[in-house]
Amino acid sequence: MGESLPKNKAIVIGAGFAGLSTAASLAQAGYHVTVLEKNDVAGGRARTFSAQGFTYDMGPSWYWMPDVFEQFFQKFGKTTADYYDLVRLDPSYQVLYGKGDTLELPASMAKLEALFEELEPGSSLKLRDFLKQAAYKYEVGINQLVYKPSRSLTEFVDLKLLVDVMRLDVFQSMAKHLRKFFKHPRLIQLMEFPILFLGALPENTPALYSLMNYADMSLGTWYPMGGMHKIVEGMVALAEELGVEMRLGEEVQKIDIQDGQITQLITNKGTYTAEVVVGAADYHHLETQLLPPAYRSYTDKYWDSRVMAPSSLIFYLGIDKKLTGLHHHNLFFDEDFGPHAQEIYTTPAWPKKPLFYVSVPSKTDASVAPAGMENVFILIPVAPDLTDTEETRERYYDMVMTRLEQITGQDVRSHVVYKRSYAHQDFIQDYHAFKGNAYGLANTLTQTAVLKPSLKSKKIKNLFYAGQLTVPGPGVPPSLISGQVVAAEVVKEFAPQKASLTH
Repeated sequence: MGESLPKNKAIVIGAGFAGLSTAASLAQAGYHVTVLEKNDVAGGRARTFSAQGFTYDMGPSWYWMPDVFEQFFQKFGKTTADYYDLVRLDPSYQVLYGKGDTLELPASMAKLEALFEELEPGSSLKLRDFLKQAAYKYEVGINQLVYKPSRSLTEFVDLKLLVDVMRLDVFQSMAKHLRKFFKHPRLIQLMEFPILFLGALPENTPALYSLMNYADMSLGTWYPMGGMHKIVEGMVALAEELGVEMRLGEEVQKIDIQDGQITQLITNKGTYTAEVVVGAADYHHLETQLLPPAYRSYTDKYWDSRVMAPSSLIFYLGIDKKLTGLHHHNLFFDEDFGPHAQEIYTTPAWPKKPLFYVSVPSKTDASVAPAGMENVFILIPVAPDLTDTEETRERYYDMVMTRLEQITGQDVRSHVVYKRSYAHQDFIQDYHAFKGNAYGLANTLTQTAVLKPSLKSKKIKNLFYAGQLTVPGPGVPPSLISGQVVAAEVVKEFAPQKASLTH
């Protein structure tokens, strides 16, 4: 490295889950870390805001894979309980197919098996077998594969791992895999839902991702009291305990490069130098807007050909009464699941009859809404890169509210005392989100591991990347892992004076 760059100094761009995870991990390894975040609140898509006595989580609302969060904090001699109070939801969630036609997913495995058996005799034993395979995939996939930096295929040549990879069903689609076990359309829908919401059609998703079903059904759905932002607050507190300097409301506007390395970053408030830089903001934005063309790892054509996970149209509502027929998590599958799910991924157009999801955290947590009221979050998965107008948002608001009222048999609209919408334009404005994406890249076979954008710049010696557009992929737990993986790679290449990082 050039002598002019300060040793043991790292800059992380972006304070989402990946950025905070990177910052804490680098600080633990001996780096002086500064986080530069364009927004005034840390958390990235997991920011929070309050209005009229309601507190809203802006993005992620599902707490799955509790072990990933626990392992993260344990690396620093802490536990999640040091920062927030977790409760397990029961039922985990419910699916609404129509008026008087709902399915509640119980937290208890015995009750879950009974539910499967009721829909399809003999399916409880198949569920057991399916989850046993999924548990193996989770163990190998989440605890080994996703912690690999995926910079070269040689990482995967260990013989045991190769055998594991074959057993992981990487080359079989989720759709085919599921249909070997279950016939009933509702059971198949239930098993496909985590995949759909995380990024791709079951036909294009490797069956490896049945590990999501294991996370859903065996590990359970949890909630940090006070909201998902409590995790962010915990991570910020941890990072600051480790000496990380948080600079909020400070956006990187220019990156200077000499001799193939970043020499300085210029923000709206100042200039910074560091030995190493980790871009944990939108990868595409950093590459195309902040780097000179000669230093980009990927072409515009490459980016345009990526298969994106869905974007979202979100409504944050405050309701001045208690609602009936809704739990904390609710999936509205009242429209034909197959074709309408496919619309999101195959047509760059607004869906005709969207599936949607409703979260009512006030059912679990009284602190997020005034007494006697409900905090409601509605999310409609939609294709990325759509023209997003106020008129379109209103049309979808009316569409989903009509369905919500009809299915739950109550008047909701006239009780809305607070309303805010959020979609493509907001994702672009707040996060520089590529094509207005909400979740990053879809987990298709051709976008798995080494086939994702690399966590290390191909042209710049001291630039790395973390977050949902690189390995391991979209979702909160993968973003947490992404930060740890990239930090370990930085340490490997730039060995700070202190102890090295290991997983």
